[in-house]
Amino acid sequence: MNLKPVLLIEDNGSDILLTKRALEKGRVVNKLIIAEDGQEALDYLFGTREHAVPDMTELPTLVLLDLKLPKVDGLQVLGHIRANEETRTLPVVILTSSKEERDVSASYELGANSYIQKPVDSGKFSEIILSVCSYWLVLNEPPPLPR
Repeated sequence: MNLKPVLLIEDNGSDILLTKRALEKGRVVNKLIIAEDGQEALDYLFGTREHAVPDMTELPTLVLLDLKLPKVDGLQVLGHIRANEETRTLPVVILTSSKEERDVSASYELGANSYIQKPVDSGKFSEIILSVCSYWLVLNEPPPLPR
């Protein structure tokens, strides 16, 4: 069983709380790491501050990424993830309120694994979080770690 953390990159406190509750309700045991802006996420992933991943074997098993973030936006975060040899295969699911065609296109062009528009209904939001985690944490076979 893969118990590596899930990285939630989200600045909306309500969505953070809904995600935590959904994971608890679904009995997801993977630790949830929260980055509340794009810079904090990059610092965590690439070891530039105190919240950094100790080593690359401890990278998250899944990244849930909002697009509209302070400091560094989600598309820039995705670009950095895909440009780095050690993080380029991390599963990144865009989870955003935007349904703009340009955001969808740009996300996939930069290598997003999935694009999901956040529902307004909290029950549906929880269902989506559990479905995404069920697929990426249980069903999906991740690529081998880079050597």
